[in-house]
Amino acid sequence: MILIKPFITDKSYKRNKYNCYTFSVDINCNKIQIQKKINKLFGFSVKSIRTMIYPRKNKSKYTKKGFLCGKTNKIKKVIVQFFENQKIDFLNKKEF
Repeated sequence: MILIKPFITDKSYKRNKYNCYTFSVDINCNKIQIQKKINKLFGFSVKSIRTMIYPRKNKSKYTKKGFLCGKTNKIKKVIVQFFENQKIDFLNKKEF
């Protein structure tokens, strides 16, 4: 599974007017695999793809039971730009 889930935040929602959509993807996939999967899934032609990898971070918190330490997962994020008149509505779609 290459595409994991869409990112729906304020910043990514503002990019929708420029036909840019943000997804979380598998760490090991490249831009060509992402483009083929999006063409197959949505049927849209892709104008550009931008990828970014977020490294693991150390997280800690203090609770009643003591001091807990852990790490977050490594994430690869993709911003996909479609050509004009190609829009995806994530808010009304039940299944991705």
